[in-house]
Amino acid sequence: MESRICRIFLNGAWPLTALLCLTSVAAAAAPAEQVVRPEIERRDIHEADIDTEDFEIGAFFGAMNVEDFGTNPVYGLRLTYHVTENLFAEAAYGHSNTSETSFERLSGSAKLLSGDDRKLDYLNLSVGYSLLPGEAFIGSRYAFSSDFYLIAGAGGTRFAGEDNFTWNFGFGYKLLLNDWLAIRLDARDHVFSLDLLGDSQTNHNLEFTGGVSMFF
Repeated sequence: MESRICRIFLNGAWPLTALLCLTSVAAAAAPAEQVVRPEIERRDIHEADIDTEDFEIGAFFGAMNVEDFGTNPVYGLRLTYHVTENLFAEAAYGHSNTSETSFERLSGSAKLLSGDDRKLDYLNLSVGYSLLPGEAFIGSRYAFSSDFYLIAGAGGTRFAGEDNFTWNFGFGYKLLLNDWLAIRLDARDHVFSLDLLGDSQTNHNLEFTGGVSMFF
């Protein structure tokens, strides 16, 4: 509309009016100046320094139910080597002192085991696989890396004066508090054959432990 009026003025040879129209058209064609300029504050981002070490050492404490010998405290150490992000190998040592069987308590005097024979020590080598790596959230401000894994292996158990070949299998959950410290919860079944009264019997000995571990 404004350009049409300018053509009329130009055709009518009105110099002053024509000049004003040209100035108006040039101003309209000029790009509009940005009125509001947002000021974005630059933030410093600090990336987490994740340790690259593949070894993990930890201590654990919990309860172990030795079949026919009650549930008793168990404690020990673990050394883990992370082969890949999901696969790891682990060596574990545990110790527990078993209690009397129901037969020993009811009989009053008969003792199946005595002294050091009631002590149980195991050493096993296992392979684990991280099945569900993820994150655990505590409130709205804290998030920690977590991992649910399966584990199985073999080793030996010293109990009742005998060395018994032992299978173990189970699962665990790990929560990484920072780049070098983690909390672990584990459940295992230690399976070995025991011969006390001339009859070999396969025992399932359940173990539930919690502990801490460090990467190095």
